[in-house]
Amino acid sequence: MQRYILRLSCPDRRGIVAAVGSFLLEHRCNIVESAQFGDQAQRFFMRVCFDGEQAQPVEALQAAFAPIAEKFAMQWSFYDLARKQRVVLMVSRFGHCLNDLLYRYRIGALAIEIPAIVSNHRDFYRLCAANDIPFHYLPVNPENKQRQEQQLLDIVDETQADLVVLARYMQILSPALCQQLEGRAINIHHSFLPSFQGARPYQQAHDRGVKLIGATAHYVTEDLDEGPIIEQDVARVDHAMSADDCAAVGRDVECAVLARAVKWHVEHRILLNGNRTVVFR
Repeated sequence: MQRYILRLSCPDRRGIVAAVGSFLLEHRCNIVESAQFGDQAQRFFMRVCFDGEQAQPVEALQAAFAPIAEKFAMQWSFYDLARKQRVVLMVSRFGHCLNDLLYRYRIGALAIEIPAIVSNHRDFYRLCAANDIPFHYLPVNPENKQRQEQQLLDIVDETQADLVVLARYMQILSPALCQQLEGRAINIHHSFLPSFQGARPYQQAHDRGVKLIGATAHYVTEDLDEGPIIEQDVARVDHAMSADDCAAVGRDVECAVLARAVKWHVEHRILLNGNRTVVFR
């Protein structure tokens, strides 16, 4: 048997679940997992994981399902779980999220392939070599930014990447690049925005006496750090902790939040709903 995912959203109306179930029954498929959600705007979201009695190309399922999708005005996709998602990682000089993702990848906790790692610094080229992953050094300055972003897009195209992950990549992407990567680029940042913007956010938070340290993973958009949120988490801190202690707590939270966001994306659990997300965990 081969395992697949069907993910869809459409205007909410009667008969959607029945139509999907009947289609899978007719094609000798067995539902393994199913989740549905209807929001207050009368939009319906669904994710179905199912086994096919015989392996078949995703294209065949798509062609057969197209009349149902048209009837219900669906935005939809089928995915073959035998094909691992290809993820390009980007990093600058803070390597905790990169290290964490590489470890999860190495032990099989993330069902992905990593065809390339891109950085505007050389700090982690040895780490990439140790993991047998090509490292691309693309330093960025105001004069070469457009050229380097085109180099990045070339890498994404050449590696047939499905997702780009900014694992503490500390360069602002241009609006044009954000548009090119819409819906397939994830960023991680501390949850202090907009309260503690700019340099040394953990020092700012410490000086203010915060009691919670947080992190947010979101899709990249033209609006800096305001894309659809995928996952957030917090950890408590107290008056006895230094700014470095707060930063250490923050690093742990960032790693966990980003890893969950990447896992849910590559398992096709996230559906965009305007500036929000529906996440079938």
